[in-house]
Amino acid sequence: MTQRALDSSGEQTPGPSRPTMIDAGAELDPVHPMEPPPARRPDGLSTAEVAERVARGEVNDVPVRSSRSITEIVRANVFTRFNLIIGVLWVIMLFVAPIQDSLFGFVIVANTGIGIIQEWRAKKTLDSLAVIGEAKPTVRRDGTAAEISTSEIVLGDLVELGPGDKVVVDGTVSEADSLEIDESLLTGEADPVIKRAGDPVMSGSFVVAGGGAFTATKVGREAYAAQLAEEASRFTLVHSELRSGISTILKYVTWMMVPTAIGLIISQLVVKDNNFKESVARTVGGIVPMIPEGLVLLTSVAFAIGVVRLGRKQCLVQELPAIEGLARVDVVCLDKTGTLTEGGMDVTEVRPLNGSDEAYVTQVLRTFGSSDPRPNASLQAIIDAYPAAGGDAESWTVTDAMPFSSARKYSGAAFTEADGTDSVWLLGAPDVLLSEGDATLTEIEQLNEQGLRVLLLARAEGSLDAPGAAAGAAPTALVVLEQRLRPDAGDTLAYFADQNVATKVISGDNAVSVGAVAGKLGLAGSENTLDARRLPTDPDEMATAMEENAVFGRVTPQQKRDMVAALQSRGHTVAMTGDGVNDVLALKDADIGVSMGSGSEATRAVAQIVLLNNSFATLPSVVAEGRRVIGNITRVATLFLTKTVYSVLLAILVVCFQVEYPFLPRHLTLLSTLTIGVPAFFLALAPNKERAQPHFVRRVMRYAIPSGVIAAAATFATYLVARHYYSGEGALEAETSAATLTLFLVSMWVLAIIARPYTWWRVGLVAAMGLGFLIVLVVPWLQDFFALKLVGAPMPWTAVGIAVAAAALLEFTWRWVGRRFGM
Repeated sequence: MTQRALDSSGEQTPGPSRPTMIDAGAELDPVHPMEPPPARRPDGLSTAEVAERVARGEVNDVPVRSSRSITEIVRANVFTRFNLIIGVLWVIMLFVAPIQDSLFGFVIVANTGIGIIQEWRAKKTLDSLAVIGEAKPTVRRDGTAAEISTSEIVLGDLVELGPGDKVVVDGTVSEADSLEIDESLLTGEADPVIKRAGDPVMSGSFVVAGGGAFTATKVGREAYAAQLAEEASRFTLVHSELRSGISTILKYVTWMMVPTAIGLIISQLVVKDNNFKESVARTVGGIVPMIPEGLVLLTSVAFAIGVVRLGRKQCLVQELPAIEGLARVDVVCLDKTGTLTEGGMDVTEVRPLNGSDEAYVTQVLRTFGSSDPRPNASLQAIIDAYPAAGGDAESWTVTDAMPFSSARKYSGAAFTEADGTDSVWLLGAPDVLLSEGDATLTEIEQLNEQGLRVLLLARAEGSLDAPGAAAGAAPTALVVLEQRLRPDAGDTLAYFADQNVATKVISGDNAVSVGAVAGKLGLAGSENTLDARRLPTDPDEMATAMEENAVFGRVTPQQKRDMVAALQSRGHTVAMTGDGVNDVLALKDADIGVSMGSGSEATRAVAQIVLLNNSFATLPSVVAEGRRVIGNITRVATLFLTKTVYSVLLAILVVCFQVEYPFLPRHLTLLSTLTIGVPAFFLALAPNKERAQPHFVRRVMRYAIPSGVIAAAATFATYLVARHYYSGEGALEAETSAATLTLFLVSMWVLAIIARPYTWWRVGLVAAMGLGFLIVLVVPWLQDFFALKLVGAPMPWTAVGIAVAAAALLEFTWRWVGRRFGM
């Protein structure tokens, strides 16, 4: 199995993993009784033993789902508060009024069906992507290591571990080779824990250094993180500013709707001595439009379609609000390797130091390469340049090895050479292994300025595990490595710059070297580099340094976390990309964590978004999709809530003036369909590159309230004028038609404002809605169906005049709000 390992400069190389989120809350206690460890089985279970355990049901069969079930999707879309209210009103109307007054019920059925279908499509996309990215842990059976599905692990299996691997079930360590495990996702403690044979390991933790194997003692739902993993990996529509804002709006709408509806019912059934069935119809006609039922549906549909679109680009969205979050991002923190550069690299030069023999250095590097069974990017480059050879080289033996650690910034190995001499070697960051004033650093600085990575090979005194093993190490050679730039990285950085999103490159490598690489890719401010060892510890000073610089080198995992927090303290919305173990803490704390598909188990466990194609160039698509969803929903929410406001105000005016409610349900169904329902669906799916702004509720209501007030006032004014103009039989129908004309024209002007900036299809959309209403007015059978007939010329033209005045007032109001508060 290809493992994930840290290289000697703080960067990492890829390996497979599974897109499962673990989010253990602080209130959970990860300490739980472990079963007694079974006898050590270096060969693992036999095929017969595995079959026995499968037969007993001792299998890790937790169904990790990436989406809600079909039943849950149907339940969530059908059984809503407003569907219940509308459903009851629909049933009433089916008994007391013609079918055209019950059209609103069929519209809700259609909308709910659309919501179910779209979310089902999103479910299929997520499920298929989850299978593509499923982890394949290495399990040793019959003495042979093989990759299997996580769900195939049985009790007693011997599971191998390497850097970056996530512990998928609970167990007991059977083998440990400098094994360090990070349990921060479970305990909150950032420091890795050294594990030895017999120590317990918990599912949800991950390996940061070393390797080993553990015996599974708890599988399936008994494993500590199983329920957390299953719950956290679900398709979710919660915890977003957009959806919580809509919920807040609906809560206030309900409070307004209940007393208004009661007053309307009393007014139409008691105060006015009307025909009972017509009174009921007009009462329902006043209540139904108060409910912005389509807003919730449209939000769900927009999110679901966003997931499907991104899924086609091999982007796994583990939480839907991540789409929204990226739309609000104004700072993106990038890890260099895996984002700006590809994982592989090449040795371009080896420079012996202090008179060292080149042949001897070559032999040291060749043996060093054989010290790690899981070579990382830097070591693999050395192995490729100096492959194992026969002859005298075979007499060199590795007696000890120390894996790379992000805290140390170097790895080590101890040899017994051909002549029997023992030697200890370190390979890592020169500016860590050398004293600050060493003359060699000047030479290294020149190489770093060319974007080259430089490792120092140094001979140490004492043993590898001695405290301060690097102190006094004798520089022996410089290993110069060239990194491979991602061909699409430059365009991606240019996109973020164009969208006013600041880019910060945060790396464990030398700051000057990283800055040179970023400069080759055209990153603005790449010359502003800072060594993280000189980074202030004060959060406020750190935030200032983060804002003033673009490239940071020699960053430790804890510093990455602190840097994210510092940026957040200044009000920034931060996205963090990474693919290695040293990125986990920062990914977890960032507003949005983005992991490469080939990243470690740990990074994929905490990331909200996983780029399964390992392409950093996919990220602009995710940002654009988020901006499209949020920007468009904010626009169409104004349409829905304008209707709610004018519906509530019309009902209040009717109660206060003690007159018949001017509309039947069929009238408002027609208006809602043409001015809100159909155009909102298209506008919600349109391209939109505006960065999402905070305070969703406040921004929407700034426009919806004045628009609704103007629409209600204009409509009621037309209605009152018509009541004085018309008299006799058919007067109420004529009055309703005049009021409907005014309300339609005002609503169309609101739609025309929201549809800006105009494109050919937006103009066509608005025109088509206007044409639809005109057809209803001129086709006789549609006039009868919708009970709309303009009588005479003076009153209809009066209705148009009032609508024009209202439209002018709308324009003034929207522009004033835009200047006063900003769009």
